[in-house]
Amino acid sequence: MKRFFTALCFTALIVVLNAQDRFTDPRDGNVYRTVNIQGVTWMAENLRYKAPEGAYYFENNPNNAQQYGMLYDWKTATKACPPGWRLPTGDEFRILISNNEVKEALQTKQAEPGTYNVQLAGMQDYEGNFTEMDESGYYWTSTEYDENNAEYFSFVTVFNAPVADISRKEDMEDLHGTEKTNKYSVRCIKK
Repeated sequence: MKRFFTALCFTALIVVLNAQDRFTDPRDGNVYRTVNIQGVTWMAENLRYKAPEGAYYFENNPNNAQQYGMLYDWKTATKACPPGWRLPTGDEFRILISNNEVKEALQTKQAEPGTYNVQLAGMQDYEGNFTEMDESGYYWTSTEYDENNAEYFSFVTVFNAPVADISRKEDMEDLHGTEKTNKYSVRCIKK
């Protein structure tokens, strides 16, 4: 019985450690939780890498980086992921938000061990205004619409209800959100 209990505890520890994998960015030493969802390894936190250009602190305050990550223009976002990682496509975000465990995490907005964590880092719009911190999260995808616009994933709270969405090319005329000069968060996936 004692061996069974020891084996059970050891197995539980392995499962917990597996669900809480970590990655250290060799460029700056930032450590990120990662999670495997349907065979794809995602960073479970917003990227905090301070690229030489095109990376911004929310409200230009460096103290916001640890909790919320950096905000990036699209051009920088496409190159900001560490070696061996890349910016996900819109289709990969669609698969992510269709996963039942991720849906539950999005509903609670809480980071359980081994889950995809939503950080509501807000954004900086094309006019330079910082908005929506702790209300919304916007994430660049690698999907480009044209020379001025790109696809993004958004997680917004509306009347305390979470709404996850992907921008659509056909909505571009009505949305300034697709403009590549906006500053959004980045999540990377392993190549």
